[in-house]
Amino acid sequence: MGPDQLVFFWLITSSLALIAMIFGIRYLNNKENMSMIEKGMDPKIKRDRLAPAPFRNLKWGLLLVGAGMGLFLAYLLDNFLLYSVRHSTPNWDNEGANVPIYFALIAIGGGLGLIISYRIEKKEILDKPRDL
Repeated sequence: MGPDQLVFFWLITSSLALIAMIFGIRYLNNKENMSMIEKGMDPKIKRDRLAPAPFRNLKWGLLLVGAGMGLFLAYLLDNFLLYSVRHSTPNWDNEGANVPIYFALIAIGGGLGLIISYRIEKKEILDKPRDL
């Protein structure tokens, strides 16, 4: 099978997959709306709009702050503490020696931000008085 035949096969396959995905999304959306009508609910008003999400901005903010702090910490480690790892050889062979530090500290910082967000939400929910 030549490259021109592979391109043709790929175009047909990707087109069929796109059509199947659009059909599947519409089918499942229609099925959900019909089940909402059967239960007496209005399908135009989704649950997402009704349920308040007061901590969504807090969660995103802490996630991005944690990722930013992780990136800044990785920059500081790379340029000051681990500077000799990258610049030890005269011909610069290991230019990307410290790259995994960036990815790891972004993930660690984002995870810590999400954990802090969870702790704040849990404290806020548990401290709220219940109406009986």
